[in-house]
Amino acid sequence: MASIQGSYDERFTAVPRALARLLDEGDAGASVAVFVDGEPVVDVWGGYADADRTVPWQRDTITNVWSVTKTMTALCALVLADRGELDLAAPVGRYWREFAVAGKEKVLVRHLLAHTAGLPDWDGPVEDLYAWPSATARLAAQAPQWEPGSAAGYHSLTQGFLVGEVVRRITGRTVGGFFAEEVARPLGADFHIGLPAEHDHRVALTVPPPSWDEDYAAGAPGGSALPAAGTTIRVRDGSSIAWRRAQIPAASGFGNARSVALVQSVMACGGAVRDLRLLSRAGCDRAREEQFNGVDRILGMPVRYGLGYGLFGGTHGWAGWGGSIVMVDPDARMAVAYVTNQMREPADDDRGLEIITTAYA
Repeated sequence: MASIQGSYDERFTAVPRALARLLDEGDAGASVAVFVDGEPVVDVWGGYADADRTVPWQRDTITNVWSVTKTMTALCALVLADRGELDLAAPVGRYWREFAVAGKEKVLVRHLLAHTAGLPDWDGPVEDLYAWPSATARLAAQAPQWEPGSAAGYHSLTQGFLVGEVVRRITGRTVGGFFAEEVARPLGADFHIGLPAEHDHRVALTVPPPSWDEDYAAGAPGGSALPAAGTTIRVRDGSSIAWRRAQIPAASGFGNARSVALVQSVMACGGAVRDLRLLSRAGCDRAREEQFNGVDRILGMPVRYGLGYGLFGGTHGWAGWGGSIVMVDPDARMAVAYVTNQMREPADDDRGLEIITTAYA
């Protein structure tokens, strides 16, 4: 059985065993964390940080969690809403004047968080993702693909720029800067939206699914993937220095399971973790206010969207391309995170669900 490092409460012995089983099945590396009442009951890792399996996954190894980043960006918006600085029911144009054109005058902030704004596709050059002014100006000029609020279509890349620009207009700070100063640093969470070069040596690059190389592209139906109608994003894009440095707040967050579970414990514990209160309980509850329930036009599957999170029964969270996932359970005051550098084909990937189910068991 694969060697697993870290610590865990003996009641959760099955969780590191589940991680070891995934590594034995051929995955490169991963970390798992389970937090209850804001404290870790599981904090384990194993495997390798590289495709050649020569560099062991360490306690401080971080990797791109892809769309799990959306939960971090959503938290920033919810913090501002809780402070009274952001009205989630207001038109986006109240904060971002240039946005209110081409039929987007009635797009509300909550539409951005719930994937119902009608702007799901990134159709510009990949390089424009790395330049915030170019990316946001392109989105501001677009017309929506449907009546805002009437349907949902997963805004895989665009949501982060849309929500992030609203955050920037209100605070004068980038969403990555706001997250670092208001969330990550106070909590002591090793999660980054826009990764400084000083952390490069700790990064585990994404490993494509077996039989694929770095040209493996996002867009497979039924997974947390990028829409086929937009610009193709490949593994090699996410492995680039430019991607790492850029703030792509829907997809370019870097962290590990410990940092993801710690941050999202704020949502699991009514807004306060380790004597730090970021949100009121009512502010946390906003995340679970259903905005859409039906078939997502892009994913082609039934979804329930709250404000920045997917809703799953009494829990909420989201998964990323490649398998990383976070689940928040306010009733149990629990957050579960699984972060991996090993991709599998979306149709064959239930690793995150297996880890979550094991944590409950």
